Amino acid sequence: MQKLVIAGGTGALGSAIIQRYYNTETKLVILSRTAKPTDNNIRYIAWDAKTLGPWTKELEESTAVINLVGKSVNCRYTEQNKKEIIRSRVDSTLVIGQAIQGLQQKPVVWINAGSAAIFGNSGEEIKQEGSPTGVGFSPNVCKAWERAFASVATPGTRKVFLRIGLVLQSGKGVLKPFANLAKTGFGGRIGSGEQYMTWIHEEDFVNLIDWVINKEVSGIIHAVSPFPVKNKEFMREIRTALKVPIGFPNPAFLTRFGALFIGTEAELVLSGRRVVSKVLAQEQFIFKFPHIGNSLKQLL
Repeated sequence: MQKLVIAGGTGALGSAIIQRYYNTETKLVILSRTAKPTDNNIRYIAWDAKTLGPWTKELEESTAVINLVGKSVNCRYTEQNKKEIIRSRVDSTLVIGQAIQGLQQKPVVWINAGSAAIFGNSGEEIKQEGSPTGVGFSPNVCKAWERAFASVATPGTRKVFLRIGLVLQSGKGVLKPFANLAKTGFGGRIGSGEQYMTWIHEEDFVNLIDWVINKEVSGIIHAVSPFPVKNKEFMREIRTALKVPIGFPNPAFLTRFGALFIGTEAELVLSGRRVVSKVLAQEQFIFKFPHIGNSLKQLL
């Protein structure tokens, strides 16, 4: 019987994993800021994501520990928010590593979330595992995250670090604001429209988690579709899926103004990267939704 421990399991990505295993024989333990009542095969355990405590015993004899913790980057990059973005990722990663080191029956695999944003705004260049990383705040966050993961040795527990692209989910997450924009008639290109969007369908993301648990892989893996697309194509396919014939473009200056107005950072949509996975191609991981058009039709 599988036992999965998910840190940060109440977020969008955690919810997708929970949905896959809900009401199955798999035991799910969700590490959350607040404990909640048991729900079928799910138990919620309180932790603070930075210090060792009673929660650590939940990791004993687990099949996988999956760490999805990290303050949302969808905010203004004030100095305080920057510190919290980095600290939330580094602290949770380090303390999970420390917890695993102290266990008698260690997890089979430790999967830690990361981000394809480590490559920054990298234009047309195709980025694979092992490609040079970028510069700037977002890449620096990702580098600190990966250093924390690499710094903890866990003999007996396989380690996999996922650099995740935009996970496209139905009715929530990163796809929702793009779809809302298209519905208002402003679903044209954002900025130049030439920036690449690295993405993965939520079903493929959960399939990948299951695949990593059951396959003898380790190290850094890019959790991305094999076919990243430019923003202008992404927005066009959203309009097609929603049957919206017209989409006025969103110039960079308007996007920056809008981001200021809603309290986020324009770089999240104006910068881009073209990331693929050499590892998944070599290991012949099968994507159910490799192409953006079919993905968006299914999700929207």
